[in-house]
Amino acid sequence: MTDKTMTEKTMPLWEVFIRSRTGLSHRHCGSLHAPDAEMALQAARDVYTRRGEGLSIWVVPSSAITASDPQDKDALFEPTASKIYRHPTFYEVPEEVGHM
Repeated sequence: MTDKTMTEKTMPLWEVFIRSRTGLSHRHCGSLHAPDAEMALQAARDVYTRRGEGLSIWVVPSSAITASDPQDKDALFEPTASKIYRHPTFYEVPEEVGHM
């Protein structure tokens, strides 16, 4: 058994998302190994928010993320080009809506 395989079994990989004090959404900022969610949260705080820039942290097991294959981009994203109503420029947003 390799060291990498041993680490992945005892310390799963977690993806870290941080919401900055000035942002509205969480952004992926990196990955780390931790034995459980609580330790992953603490490690993420220590590693990714050292300067106090974070407002909220999400940690997600990497194994829980399903991603598309970049080679499938044409099949996944090409049909949207023919549907102009899906583009945000198709609609006029009233000023009273505010932050969009």
